[in-house]
Amino acid sequence: MNKRTGIVFVLFVLVGASLIAQDLTIDFQLNTRRADPRNNFFPFEGPIRYMAADRDQVDTTTGASRQMSTEKFQPYRYDVLGKNAFPDTLRDLFLYGVNMYDAMEADAFDISEDGGVITINYSHRGTAYQVITDRNGVVSLPAAQCSKRSIGYIQGGGPQVISTDFSSNGTAARIDWDKVWDSSVPGGKIVTAGVDRRTGDIVADVAKSDSMYYWEGELQFEWRRNILTVTGGLDAVAR
Repeated sequence: MNKRTGIVFVLFVLVGASLIAQDLTIDFQLNTRRADPRNNFFPFEGPIRYMAADRDQVDTTTGASRQMSTEKFQPYRYDVLGKNAFPDTLRDLFLYGVNMYDAMEADAFDISEDGGVITINYSHRGTAYQVITDRNGVVSLPAAQCSKRSIGYIQGGGPQVISTDFSSNGTAARIDWDKVWDSSVPGGKIVTAGVDRRTGDIVADVAKSDSMYYWEGELQFEWRRNILTVTGGLDAVAR
């Protein structure tokens, strides 16, 4: 199979499946306040054979996901040319369901609800992410309200080093999310002296405009008694 044939085949598998069912279904659950490995999970299913996970959970012995969700979700995240078709913000959020609780603590995971609107912030490896639902708790793709911004960096196992533009002491634990998402705070500043890492500007975290396909549909978010759930189905749409 040559490269062009391979591209057409992948698009046929993803987009053609929408004629009979939603291409990608997600059923995610996360305890946002304490370690709960038995009840956190990330099941998803799509049309690509073997690229699915049935109630995947964290292996508390190794700290890895039992069914390799990180790798198996990749074909739905990028097109075959490596261009984003799915928001990084949502993909990384889902991985908390198959990770240890200390990963959420290290990433300064923050969730709130106001008038039905759920807002989630976290910082992973020096990049801040935010997703905001509508008043019904819905995130609609492709125009999801997801944003990201470079606010620091990480070396090896961490911890993250955060610019003091966004954290009073340079740690993730003291991130001021209002400052992170304030567009009047400019990017392009050195995070720490002697290290060539700079902050960035706020960017919309959506599918690339030149990706071969994008995802369309709705994901329902609910946050009750500290349990976050995300369910729904998405269709792949060819450009």
